[in-house]
Amino acid sequence: CKKNKSVDEIIVVNNLCTDRTEEIAKKEGAKVIFCNKQGKGYAMEEGIKHSKNNCIVFLDGDINDYVNNVVDILAQPILENRADFVKADFDREHGRVTFLVAQPLLEILFPNMKKYGQPLSGMIAGRKDVFEKLTLEKDYGVDIGLLLDVTNMNLRIEEVFIGKIKNVSKDWRLLQTMCKEVM
Repeated sequence: CKKNKSVDEIIVVNNLCTDRTEEIAKKEGAKVIFCNKQGKGYAMEEGIKHSKNNCIVFLDGDINDYVNNVVDILAQPILENRADFVKADFDREHGRVTFLVAQPLLEILFPNMKKYGQPLSGMIAGRKDVFEKLTLEKDYGVDIGLLLDVTNMNLRIEEVFIGKIKNVSKDWRLLQTMCKEVM
């Protein structure tokens, strides 16, 4: 994040992690916030609450091969007042939950939203005042919930391409809970 010209604040939310994330983040100069409730939505709410900026970018912490300017790519439509919410699109083999659950449900229930290449992407940007108006889902449903909410609010949404992403897939037997939460 420090390599991006639009970054002047980095917040890492420790959401009951058991690895060295907090230690590494502090060493790199990030502001570390503790969140004692497990779930991505809880962590995002803490980050929003502690951010001083009106343009907030969220990145998934389990991806380590972002392009160097990923924050600038996501923030630019917000900073240029072209969008209120930005969703990342990227090259990767479709995630199983995206391919088997999210995209088919969007196509059936919200056909105007099937245009999004990665509807479950956690790499997003938005205006703080927009995020503060939303109720965030607390689990795996947070990303699709945000997309549905900002669409229903008729906000300006832009999808930007951030390159190729690799992440480690969970064993398929662990996906049932994720699928239910996304649905």
